[in-house]
Amino acid sequence: MKRIVFLLFFLALCPSSVRAGEACYSSSEAEAEQGIRIHSELMIIGLNCAHMTPADQENLYAQYRKFTDDNATLFAGYEDVLMNYFRRVGVPAPEGALNDMRTFFANKIANDVAQMRPDRFCRRYAGRIAQAAAMDRKSLRQWAATIYPEHPPSHPLCP
Repeated sequence: MKRIVFLLFFLALCPSSVRAGEACYSSSEAEAEQGIRIHSELMIIGLNCAHMTPADQENLYAQYRKFTDDNATLFAGYEDVLMNYFRRVGVPAPEGALNDMRTFFANKIANDVAQMRPDRFCRRYAGRIAQAAAMDRKSLRQWAATIYPEHPPSHPLCP
């Protein structure tokens, strides 16, 4: 998180040190960030709701792991896109920035867990794992590419 805050601070105070247009996201960079956000949220849901999985279903965290394995190349591609973005804008430790981004997204939904009773949280969010697992790659990419006002990317889209 410190790296993300530093990057945002750096970009806000030193726009002349970054060539015009480099601080914004291309559509593929915005999709990659949103894809990583979705994946991070599903992880927190799986971890927090695993104990509430109905007896006739596979454990929610195991469902999340299977979803991750089934879509490993998609998420690895998203990570590559973001690492390239961080390099392009001059972040000194792109892998650390990516890890910080994942942690930020995970903490954001973990705060929802902390503010709700676990049973309510799981009733509200647990279905997202099965929903995501039922999607093909094209549908997952379309979901990640959709910009929702309540979950905008951290940078504006490039003109």
